[in-house]
Amino acid sequence: MHWEFSLGYPTIWVFLALLLFIAFLMYKGIHKAMAKALDDRADAIRKELDDARTLREEAQALLSSFQRKQVEAEEQAKEIVKQARKDAETMAANARKDMAERLQRRAEQAEAKIKTAEAQAMADVKARAAQLALQAAEQILRNELASADHNALVKSGIADMGKALN
Repeated sequence: MHWEFSLGYPTIWVFLALLLFIAFLMYKGIHKAMAKALDDRADAIRKELDDARTLREEAQALLSSFQRKQVEAEEQAKEIVKQARKDAETMAANARKDMAERLQRRAEQAEAKIKTAEAQAMADVKARAAQLALQAAEQILRNELASADHNALVKSGIADMGKALN
């Protein structure tokens, strides 16, 4: 493509208008305004990057704090579990000891009841034997008294009672 410089071509007029427009903008200081806008934009971006860096550092500090707290919480949880196991073992040992003592007391109570029941049974047997002996003696005495002298027997019984009581 070649360039011919002739005022009859519209391209020349558009080019000249563009140059005039750019010169006008330079005269009005648009390049300074654009540089200032770009500098302001760069400062804003720099400030955002600084804020982001600060936020990142704070987040990192917070993360490490939470990690320390998590480690401490895990250690506390281990200690709580350890203490709970120790308490459970102590409670189980106390329960076993208490149960053994209760069983011992119940066994002693049962033995005491058995001894009491044996003594009562022996007393009942002795009482029944004495009652049977008394009935047998009464029967024998009635049979003998029917054939013997009553007055003599009463006198001898009173004399024997007097000797037994003294």
